[in-house]
Amino acid sequence: MSSVLVTGGTRGLGLAISKRLAASGYNVIVVGRKCSPDCEKWLAETENASFEAFDLADTKSIHEFSQRITRKYGRLYGLVNNAALGLDGVLATMHETDISKVLRVNVEAPILLTKYLLRPMLINRKGRVINISSIIGSTGFKGLAVYGATKAAMNGFTKSLSREVGKAGITVNSVAPGYMATDMTEGLEGEKLQSIKRRSPLGQLAHVDDVAGMVNYLMSDEAKMITGTVMTVDAGSTA
Repeated sequence: MSSVLVTGGTRGLGLAISKRLAASGYNVIVVGRKCSPDCEKWLAETENASFEAFDLADTKSIHEFSQRITRKYGRLYGLVNNAALGLDGVLATMHETDISKVLRVNVEAPILLTKYLLRPMLINRKGRVINISSIIGSTGFKGLAVYGATKAAMNGFTKSLSREVGKAGITVNSVAPGYMATDMTEGLEGEKLQSIKRRSPLGQLAHVDDVAGMVNYLMSDEAKMITGTVMTVDAGSTA
């Protein structure tokens, strides 16, 4: 059974991705600072999934964490860099420590984690790296300048890394969700929510399961010829 690791996999989109990959037969390693009640319940009912606690803000420990994962689970087949911070705020008044934290968790941590978990994939001559980006990385959004910059950075990372490792049989892709029907949009009501829906040719928001389905596809053998691209899942709102 091929093992895949999902960061930020204990809730929301990450949990949906973890569930979808486990249902497809992968051995899923869910990584998060702590396990959520929903994730604990799911893990208790699922044989091919397990939880590993780790705080990606602790970038100095990523090498050791990666070695521990490889020793415990063997060489990974897939890595889903999903964990991210979405601190919002106008840049001019945003505290430097918040800017540094977003850059560290959203950019430095996934790059370091990929660096160390990529090595076993290179030995196996096969693998999948999937970076969860956002349409904000290309469209921009008021109050999310730093977050948008990190997502644009991950798209650039995806494209360059795909050229580095393609001949080793490893694909690297980004998935860019738009607004989704999640906890994040629960606070949106009335005209603002309707405005977002109107931008979509489909007249509705994408669901986390739609994005999880795209990740599952990119992880599969059917997507073996897709690499270095950004797959948008936004119900067509950026079409």
